Parts: sequence; C-alpha cells; structure tokens
Amino acid sequence: MTINFRLNGNDTSVELAVNKRVVDLLREDLQLTGTKEGCSIGECGACTIIVNSKAVNSCMLLAQQLEGCDVITVEGLSDGEKLHKLQENFLKYGGIQCGFCTPGMLMSAYALFLENPKPTVDDIKTAIEGNLCRCTGYKPIIEAISASANS
Repeated sequence: MTINFRLNGNDTSVELAVNKRVVDLLREDLQLTGTKEGCSIGECGACTIIVNSKAVNSCMLLAQQLEGCDVITVEGLSDGEKLHKLQENFLKYGGIQCGFCTPGMLMSAYALFLENPKPTVDDIKTAIEGNLCRCTGYKPIIEAISASANS
C-alpha cells in the first residue's frame, strides 16, 4: 500500500506493509532515528511525534493512519543548523542527560506550545506526564520548557 502525508514540511509518499508501525517507518524506512522506541506499549513517551498538531506515541500508531496527515518529528524542529529554542534550552538548562527521552520530551513540549504558547508550570507538567525520564528528575526539563515559553 502507498500512503501520502506531509513529513517535517515535505510531501512524502511511502510504499509499506499494512502492519507497519509509525516508529518503524520513521526509523527503518525513512532513516529518521531521532524518534526512539522505549517500551513499545505507549507508556514511556520516547517515541512521541506530532500528528496534526497533537503529540502521539508513534509505537502505537499504524503507518497507514498517517494518510493525509501533517507529521513532525524531532528532526523537523531545527531549521538546518539552527536549533529550535526548545532544543537550545534543553542544552542550556541541563534537560538532557542520557538523551534517550529527550526527543519525546521535546515533541510533547512542542505540541503544548502549538496549543498554548504561554503555558504555566502546571500545564508543562501535564503535557510531559506521558514521558518518562530516569536521569534528570524532571526539574531541568521543566525549567527548559518554561524558559522556552517565556522567550
């Protein structure tokens, strides 16, 4: 089957098997390895991407469901060599340690900003509650997202 969708601002057409998950399509077929697969059951948030302005777990979505959708992955945040303000602030505030959760955290925060450009700390906590991090203790992540909202 062939699906057509918009990926990181570019029209994309992909031939695929009907049972392929989005995380596999991105990582294996399209070589977009920024999206991480952690738990494979939608619990950890490492595979979070944006589909039609909403954060979704790409491990829980079949690729054929992307037909006609607008998709943004972590690779789509930066503008060439220029990092998005979220990425810059994750670096500045130490929101990255091992880095495994970082793409999912960035995408959940970006989805929040699409809905609410000036979120409160409680809004930020709610937006990232589906993203697990074993390293940072969340404080620097929340600070990085908050700083991005206020810049």
